[in-house]
Amino acid sequence: MNTEPTDADRYPTLSDAGRAMLRHMREHPAAPLFRNASGNRLLADEVGALRLYERDIAQARFDWHPGSPPPWLDAFVADTFAQVPHYRALGRPSAFQDIHSVHRGDLAADVARFVPDPVPLQRMINFRTTGTTGHPLVLPSHPVVAARYLAYHKRALHRFGITLQHGAGQMGVMLLGMQQRCFTYVSVTPSMGESGLAKINLHPDDWRHPDDRARYIDQMQPEVIAGDPISFAALLQLPVLHRPRALLSVSMALSHGLRTQLAERFACPVLDLYSMNEAGPLAVFDAEAGGHVLLQPGMYVEILDAEGTALPPGQTGEITLSGGFNFCLPLLRYRTGDRGALAMAGDTPMIVGLQGRRPLRYRTAQGQWINNIDLTHALAPLPLSRFVVHQHADGSVQLSLPPGELQHADDAARRLAAALVGQPVQVVPLPHDDKVLQYSSDLAGSQAQ
Repeated sequence: MNTEPTDADRYPTLSDAGRAMLRHMREHPAAPLFRNASGNRLLADEVGALRLYERDIAQARFDWHPGSPPPWLDAFVADTFAQVPHYRALGRPSAFQDIHSVHRGDLAADVARFVPDPVPLQRMINFRTTGTTGHPLVLPSHPVVAARYLAYHKRALHRFGITLQHGAGQMGVMLLGMQQRCFTYVSVTPSMGESGLAKINLHPDDWRHPDDRARYIDQMQPEVIAGDPISFAALLQLPVLHRPRALLSVSMALSHGLRTQLAERFACPVLDLYSMNEAGPLAVFDAEAGGHVLLQPGMYVEILDAEGTALPPGQTGEITLSGGFNFCLPLLRYRTGDRGALAMAGDTPMIVGLQGRRPLRYRTAQGQWINNIDLTHALAPLPLSRFVVHQHADGSVQLSLPPGELQHADDAARRLAAALVGQPVQVVPLPHDDKVLQYSSDLAGSQAQ
């Protein structure tokens, strides 16, 4: 029998100050309707270890450059082939470059075979990603892995001269969403003195009054606000007076125009992070360096061509990862689906010309914009391996499904039409091509600029 976790389960080290912070975020008169509950689930010894981890990552240097693998790579490969069922079944090739690359579809097919045998299952976290690649994923993680994100966010902020300071009684980070349906919650960050963390949805349906959105942000005064370009575009429309120390844009490509607008409006640095659920924060854009400077010294990056051959510095290909800080999912020659070229920013590798996932909006029959993630949610109940959604200039939508999954066409079309409030939906077979652009549109204004 499953029982609902208590606050003691969600926050094992919670103090009176932390409990007061949670109450303040939940019960403020302008607070949104928090629809979910979450917590850090960190044990006392893990909190201490995370503080040391953050210090080490802040000081760590990269020990590789394009075309010259790091000294730790051979041991990492040996451990992965010994401990991970997928690789153990293949057998280790004699050369690193002969290791067959994998992609999101491989993880989606059977992610359990990519989890190392020694990982204890008792405290593993499984979370579902929506993404834009056509392969929804359930990814294995752990409370410590989730908490390690902060170390790399701090490293990115430090590059722009920002050291986080908020602690007990203050809100450290506010996460923004802008979706019809969004996971929202409050938590605290033990390694930052139990500073507050809140995930909020800027969609008006999640608030008692639309004006409460700006009131809540102004009253909470988060030190950092994180979101994606769609939620930041919505933030620009609100009369928010608070000025955070930084804005972090994650998960989607951030246009120069939107970054400039945000920087001018909020008078703070706007960090464009290249991040993904499979690997965490990978790089941060630095205009002076001329690219996205890598953040994880424990991640080796290659650029591969279509045949899986590593390309030399300066040549554009698919960004491919080996290593990482998620001990539940070690990556080995993992093709991200994103493209770019490698170069150096001083003594740190960087990605030049990153072509990542773009945020996209779809227009309903009533003329309103909705997030592409809302379309993912609409189709999520169906057993689809992949799909492609394109909106034509007249507003009509074409949904492409694999030929073997066309039995779901009518149901999928009804679900999309409902999410799009009546836009006509046509279903067609999806050509066999693994590298598809899942979301596209002919409508002006579909991308947050």
